[in-house]
Amino acid sequence: MAKGERRTRAPKRTARRHRTVIIVGITVLAAVVVGYFAYRAQANLPGVQFPDQGNLHVASADTPHEQYNSDPPTSGPHLPYIAPWGVHTRPIVRELQVHNLEDGGVVVQYNCECPDLVAKLKAVVDRYDRHVILAPYPGMKQKIALTAWTRLDTLDEFDEARVTRFIEAYRGIDHHK
Repeated sequence: MAKGERRTRAPKRTARRHRTVIIVGITVLAAVVVGYFAYRAQANLPGVQFPDQGNLHVASADTPHEQYNSDPPTSGPHLPYIAPWGVHTRPIVRELQVHNLEDGGVVVQYNCECPDLVAKLKAVVDRYDRHVILAPYPGMKQKIALTAWTRLDTLDEFDEARVTRFIEAYRGIDHHK
C-alpha cells in the first residue's frame, strides 16, 4: 500500500468513527428520554401497584388457591364469570370481583354504615354504564378502597377527584393474557 493511500483512508476511517459515535450517542440519548417519560407516566398512575398474581380460573369461591397479595384483591385466581356492573348493596366475593378487574373493571368499595358517603360514591359510579362497580366490603381497614388490575388506592374520606381519576386511569383496560 502506498503512502498516499494510507493518508486518504485515515480521514475516511476517522469520519466513519465520528459518525458512529454520534449515532450511538443519539440512540442512547433517545432511549434515556423515552425511558424517563415512561417512568414518569408509570409513576403518575394513581394507586399502589401490586405484583400480578395471574388470572387462573377457579371452580368456586371455596376452591383453595394462593392467598391474595392485597386486600381487597387486585389480581389472581377468580371465578369464570363476572358480577354485573353497577351498584351492589351486598358484598361481592373476592374471587368474583377479581374477574371484573381482569375484564377492565374498577371496583369501588366501602366499609361503613354511611349513607351520605355511599350516595356520593354512587353518584360517581352512576356516570359509567360499564366497567365500574360499587359495593360494600366489610372488614377492610380503610373506609374506601378503589381496585383495578394490580392497583389499589384507599381513602378514609371521600375525594371525588381522586375516585374519578382512578376510574378514568384504569376503566376498560382488558387484562386477559
